[in-house]
Amino acid sequence: MTIEVQRIGPGPLSPDATQYMVRMRDGVHLATDVYLPPSPGPGPTVLTRLPYDKCGEYTFMPQIAAYFTARGYRMVVQDVRGKFRSEGETLLFVNEAYDGYDTLDWVINQPWSDGAVGMWGDSYYGYTQWAAASTGHPALRAMVPRVTGTRLGELPVPAPGQRTHDVEMSVHRFYPLSMFHDRDILDWRIDWTRRPLAAQVEEFFTAVGSRSASYDLWFPHPVSLRRFPAGSPFDAPAVPVLMTIGWWDNCAPWQWSDHRELQRRPAWARNEYLLLEAIDHENTSHFDPGVPASVQAMAGRYLDPAVEFFDVFLRGRDADIPRVRWQLANSGDPALRSSPAWPPVSAYERVWRPAGAGTAVGGPPGGTLDPVPGDPAAPSGQIALSGPAGEAALSGEIATWIHDAADPVPSPVTDPFAFLREFPDERDLAGRPDVLVFTAAAVPAPLDLAGPIRLDAVIGSDGPEMDLFARLLDVAPDGTARLIARGQQTVLEPGNAFAVTIDLGQTGYRLPTGHALRLTVASSDAPEFVPAPGTGEHRWTAVKTTPNRQRLALDQTRLTCTVLPG
Repeated sequence: MTIEVQRIGPGPLSPDATQYMVRMRDGVHLATDVYLPPSPGPGPTVLTRLPYDKCGEYTFMPQIAAYFTARGYRMVVQDVRGKFRSEGETLLFVNEAYDGYDTLDWVINQPWSDGAVGMWGDSYYGYTQWAAASTGHPALRAMVPRVTGTRLGELPVPAPGQRTHDVEMSVHRFYPLSMFHDRDILDWRIDWTRRPLAAQVEEFFTAVGSRSASYDLWFPHPVSLRRFPAGSPFDAPAVPVLMTIGWWDNCAPWQWSDHRELQRRPAWARNEYLLLEAIDHENTSHFDPGVPASVQAMAGRYLDPAVEFFDVFLRGRDADIPRVRWQLANSGDPALRSSPAWPPVSAYERVWRPAGAGTAVGGPPGGTLDPVPGDPAAPSGQIALSGPAGEAALSGEIATWIHDAADPVPSPVTDPFAFLREFPDERDLAGRPDVLVFTAAAVPAPLDLAGPIRLDAVIGSDGPEMDLFARLLDVAPDGTARLIARGQQTVLEPGNAFAVTIDLGQTGYRLPTGHALRLTVASSDAPEFVPAPGTGEHRWTAVKTTPNRQRLALDQTRLTCTVLPG
């Protein structure tokens, strides 16, 4: 098979910017564009450090810079080390802390700077903000990291003594083979059905005539890349931070993990603000699905919160920014609601139990999803089985299915980063024999979900490892089934019975009158996630696959959703 590779180099320099080659402490120079406002005297600066080409079409940097400069900010956009016009080795994560520090130093020594800098950006250029914050540079006065996380792209490996970890996403090892192979972007396709996957990578290296340093450090077993050589950003002085998290962002688990860590640190907790939007990783809105024609089409919702935040923390303007602003998806109203905390103080937990092992496989509606006895309308009715993963006893009603990596459950979208552009009807997936389906009764009045969702379960397998995927869906009266939330975990040596908690993330979502909740359970979601081969071998080197029989103890399984009073 011939590997076809399209190389995408840097776009043309913007006529609105002046490019500088900024020297880092080790002598490497990083390509840096400076955009100045109409009145370029000393003032606050917005800094963005990204690996996707500061001049390219993908990130709209010239248009974004125009938005900030029109509001009086200076904007600095930099290609990170080893990417596009910047010098140095192309290597994920490890240089961003001190390169961020040195860039901040350079910015505040320019005549147009007043010494105050805010950082802004999505995904990897949200991560570069945390890297700079870890150094404690005093010029960094505010951050707006969007759809990102300090552990962004971290390869899932079990911690010592643990038998569960995140499921490996296909993009985990593919990202260093496309975005971080060398200075350019290398666009190519891997055939996720052709094993071993690692052999295709070697074919790719032969085709392009070079290797990826980041991939080689991660394969077959990952070396821990030192993301924060100056220390954890959470141990650094707290900086006002506006965290934008998307309900359908496939990277949201990393950002929610950051939120939980910030809340454990009093100084950071006092400086954290949340903006929770009905968006995916590519900023597609649930209220306006599809691809925006330009950044101007989404500039207000995309950039105005950052401008407002910087006006307060870089310029000292007197304005009250709510601690939490959030959207209630599927409500027909995109307006942001506000709350002093998340979840909202009035929210409480409701619990459902799956039942009907005999009908759970074979197509919707499948088994039932029944309310757990107790008062579902008040906190006193909370019932939870949450606890640490570990050995358990499988008992009661047992639902079973076969996981076969040679015929995995297909991922419902072609691009999981832009989930809402497709926002598929998932009802057909519920008809597969390797998917368990449980559907609740239709709700007699709107049910508003607002907060975390989890599945506590006892599972088992005859295989050496087991992936457990849980999806919560909104089923309309016509049978249409669309995703609300999801979560997944890998269990090592599950044996006959193992207790596990699946974090399905958090949401703000309205289930309309006459609609029903549906829980589906499976052991694959490919190619978004690399399927377990069933043999216990490395997922990228395995040649053969073996079907595994999986088990779910329904009597010992609970779905817990956080809801608002009706």
